[in-house]
Amino acid sequence: MTLEDFLTFNDFRFRNSVLLREALTHSSFLNEHPDGGPDNERLEFLGDAILAYLSAEMLFTRFPGMREGEMTRLRAALVRADTLADMARECKIGEALRMARGEEATGGRERVTLLGDAFEALLGALYLDQGIDRVRDWLLPRLSVRLDEVMRNALDKDARSLLQEIMQERTGITPTYTVVGEHGPEHEKEFTVEVRVGDQVLAQGTGRSKQTAAQDAARRALENDPD
Repeated sequence: MTLEDFLTFNDFRFRNSVLLREALTHSSFLNEHPDGGPDNERLEFLGDAILAYLSAEMLFTRFPGMREGEMTRLRAALVRADTLADMARECKIGEALRMARGEEATGGRERVTLLGDAFEALLGALYLDQGIDRVRDWLLPRLSVRLDEVMRNALDKDARSLLQEIMQERTGITPTYTVVGEHGPEHEKEFTVEVRVGDQVLAQGTGRSKQTAAQDAARRALENDPD
């Protein structure tokens, strides 16, 4: 997908297209195109802070009686890696990213952490190009949908503990977690963890640590549970 197609799909009007190109440039791209940078890591840093602020502002405004600890748990569930990746997919960020052929060949365009980082970089670029109000107007409708899902499925709770409680009650068996995949360089490692009850695979999750991947697997198992 070209930058022009990406802009059209998302109804963006960037004043400085260089910022958008930077947001959509993964560090691996520079291995093959040394003059193609900079990559999106600085914008990701900025976008991460913007996301933290706007998600906190939304919760603070929407729930005037909510205590700090509960808002913190909700925000953590709201901005977890797979949620950011889902929003990135909606925007077709994966299709527009510039990356090395090797990264693409190993599934980079669908890698959760890579997509989430690029989504944050896009927020940083949009902020620098058009200001915080534009980012807020574009981001909050997407976050609101995810917030409803988080609260409906109690995804701000400790997913592993909740899943264990449910499975113990139903089957008497404690879920087990196994690392089934590792992807990416050391500074950008992504783990895949599988959760099972006996011989039954309930779900797989991803994350930048084995612990967060296990929590993600437990959340997905809870989301997939028909009961």
